[in-house]
Formats: sequence, structure tokens, C-alpha cells
Amino acid sequence: MPTDCMPTALRWFAEYRPSTPAIETLRGLLMGDAIGNSAYQTIAWSSGIILVGFLGSMKLFNRAPNR
Repeated sequence: MPTDCMPTALRWFAEYRPSTPAIETLRGLLMGDAIGNSAYQTIAWSSGIILVGFLGSMKLFNRAPNR
């Protein structure tokens, strides 16, 4: 699907999806090919996803109970 018709946030995610560098890194490591900078991109995406999940869970955990 062309990304030109997508909203900005969805277009950005479709162009820079986090699964592509992870797949390229795994494929390169298993096949013995060069992985380039896809390992660094995988680490950056994974760290970002973990950070967002951690901050979201801490916000939900520290909120006042509704009882």
C-alpha cells in the first residue's frame, strides 16, 4: 500500500517499521552475511519500545486507586 495516503504518524511507522532491522539482523547472523547497522537499529527500536512500555506501566501502577 502506498504510504502517501496514510496519516503522518502511520506513514512514519510504515516507512520505518521496527521489525525490518530485526529480521535483517537475524537473517544476516544465520546466513553469515554482513548485517551493517541493522543490529544498532534493532537495539534502538527495542530500547525505545521497552522504555515506552516501562513508563506506561509505571504511570498505571502509581495512579491512585478508584475505590
